Amino acid sequence: MAGVTAKLLHVDLTTRQTRTEELPEPVVRKYFGGGALAAYILLRDMPAGVDPLGPDNVLVFMTSPINGLSLSGTNRYTAAAKSPLTGGYGESEAGGWWGPELRAAGWDGVVVRGSSATPVYLWIKDDQVEVRNASAYWGQLSGEVQEGLERELGDKRIRVLQTGVSGEKLVRYAAIVNQLKHFHGRCGLGAVMGAKRLKAIAVRGSKPPVAEDKDGAKKQLVWFKDHYDRKTDRFHQLGSSSGVLALEASGILPTRNFRDGSFEGAKAISGQMMRDTILVNRGTCYACAVACKREVEVPELGVTPRYGGPEYESLAASGSLCGVSDLNKLALINQLYAQYVLDSISAGAVIAFAMECYEHGIITKEMTGGLDLTWGNADAVVEMVHRIGKREGIGDLLAEGVKRAAGKLGRGSERFALHVKGQELPMHDPRGKKGLSLAYAISPTGADHMEAPHDPLYAGFHPQGHPLGSLGLIEPLDPLVLDAKKVRAFFTTQSVWSSYNAIGMCDFVGAPLNAMQLQPTIDYINAVTGWNLGLYELMKIGERSNTLARLFNVREGFTPGDDVLPDRLHEGIGNGALKGSFVDRDEFLAARRTYYQMAGWDETGRPTEAKLAELGIEDVARA
Repeated sequence: MAGVTAKLLHVDLTTRQTRTEELPEPVVRKYFGGGALAAYILLRDMPAGVDPLGPDNVLVFMTSPINGLSLSGTNRYTAAAKSPLTGGYGESEAGGWWGPELRAAGWDGVVVRGSSATPVYLWIKDDQVEVRNASAYWGQLSGEVQEGLERELGDKRIRVLQTGVSGEKLVRYAAIVNQLKHFHGRCGLGAVMGAKRLKAIAVRGSKPPVAEDKDGAKKQLVWFKDHYDRKTDRFHQLGSSSGVLALEASGILPTRNFRDGSFEGAKAISGQMMRDTILVNRGTCYACAVACKREVEVPELGVTPRYGGPEYESLAASGSLCGVSDLNKLALINQLYAQYVLDSISAGAVIAFAMECYEHGIITKEMTGGLDLTWGNADAVVEMVHRIGKREGIGDLLAEGVKRAAGKLGRGSERFALHVKGQELPMHDPRGKKGLSLAYAISPTGADHMEAPHDPLYAGFHPQGHPLGSLGLIEPLDPLVLDAKKVRAFFTTQSVWSSYNAIGMCDFVGAPLNAMQLQPTIDYINAVTGWNLGLYELMKIGERSNTLARLFNVREGFTPGDDVLPDRLHEGIGNGALKGSFVDRDEFLAARRTYYQMAGWDETGRPTEAKLAELGIEDVARA
C-alpha cells in the first residue's frame, strides 16, 4: 500500500491464533493512533455489555506514526480496554521504551482477545510472533519477571510490558508497566491482562521507523533543541514532584483524604527534599531530552533505582493523603507499587479511605488483623500495599476500589469514598482549580487529572505569543471561577491533550507545559508522514477521540448521573490558604450543561447525530 498504514497484530489467547491487519491511510489519518485509534478498535470489535474480566474484553496497545522516532516526548503509547474498575471506557498512556520497540519490530499495535487456560507471554521479534508458557513467572514480582525473560530469551535489550501479582489477583486498579518503571497506571488494565492470563509482552525490533522527509523532520528536532533549556526546566530538575510544595503553598495539597488542603509534613516529602537526599539519577524515556523521571536509592530499606522513584501522584497519594511524612518509607512504598504493579493513585486513595473509616470506627482493628490504620502510620501503609497486592485479609476488600468497598462496608463509609465513575480521585483538588471539576466529572475513564491542563495555566493566557494563542485562548482566567469562559478553555485544551494521546506526545514536553509548540509538532508529523495535516485537523483528532470514548460509555449505560463529583468537593477545605473553599454545586451543573452543548451532546449526554456527522464517525456509532 502507498502512504501511511497501521499494521496491527491480532492475538486470540483462547485459540492461540494470530493474524495481521493493515488499516488504510484514511483511517490512520482520521484517528492517527494512540487513544483515538484504540477507541475506534474497541467500538468496532467489542460488543456492549461484556465482562471486563471475561474473555470477550478486548485489550488494545496502540502506538502512532511518530512513535519511536527522534523527537523528544513522542515515545508514548496507549493501552485501552473496558475498565474493571469503572465498567466503562478504560485508557491509560505510558512512556518508556516498549512502544518504540514495537514499532521497530514492524507493528503499530497489538489487539488481544480471548483468554488462555494457563499463564502465557507474547514474544514478538520483528515479524515472528509466539505465544509462550509463562507459568514460571506467575506469582513473581516485576523485577524477577524482567530478569527471567531476559535470561530465557538471551537478550538484555528486550522490552518487557507486564502485569504484576496484583493483576493476577484481579485487583481492580492493577496497572501495567514496561521496563519496571513506566506505567499504564489507571483504569485497572493490569487486571484485564491477569484475567486473560497474559503475564507479559516482550518485544525486540531491528528496523526503527524513519521519516518520509528526513530533512524536514530534522528541522523540528533543531527547533526543539533551540527552544528547550534543561537548566531551567522544572520537569528535568524536580520532575512532577515539584507539585508538592507548589500545591501546599496554594492550599490545595490533598491531605487526610481531601479533608484538608495543607499538610504539616509537605516539606519533608517534597521534590526538593528528594533531590537533596535520596535522588541518585534523573531517568528518561526513549529519545527524550527532558529526563523528568526520578530514580532513588535507600539502601537500608532495600530501595533501588531500578524501579525509578516516586513522582508527585505517589508522594501525595501515599504521603499527604494518608498523613505520612517519611520520605524514605514513601520511596519503599513506591517500589512496592512497582513490584506488585499497582496504580499508586488508586492504591493510596484506597488506603486513605480505609484510614478515615478506621478513624470513625467503621473499620476496626479486628478487621485489619491488628493493624493500626491511624493517620501518618507509614508502616501500616507499607503493610497495606502487600495485603492489597496479594488480596490478603482486608486487602481483599480494598482491592475492589473505594466505591465497591464502601458499598460492602456501609455505615456511612460512602461519604469517605472519593471517586468519579468508580475511579479514585487523583491528587489535585478542584476546590482550588475549578475547571478541574469538569475534568474529573466529564473524563470517560473516571476522575482523571490528565484530561486537560489545570487552571493555574489558564491564568497565564495572554494575546502576545502564548503557545495556545493560536487556539484563541488569549484572556487570563481566574482559577477559582467556573463560568462559560472556563468551560471553553477546558473544552479546547482537552482536545489538545487528547490529540497528544493520539499522536504519542508527552504532556511534559508539548505546549503548554513545555517547549514543543503546536505548529512545530504538526510540521514534524507532516515530515514523518508526508501529509499536510493542519491545526484544525489535529484538534478534530482530539475531539473525535473524546467523542468515541463517550459513545463507548453511553452504550454501557452511563448517564449524566455519572458525570458528578463526590460530596466532599462541594464542602469546604478544612485548612490552609483556601480554607473553606468549595465547588458550588449549581455552578458546576451549569458548567457541565454548557460543556455538553459545546461538545455537541444532548441533555442525556449522548453525542448528537450532527456532531457524529461533523466528526465523520457516524458509521462507527451506527455499528
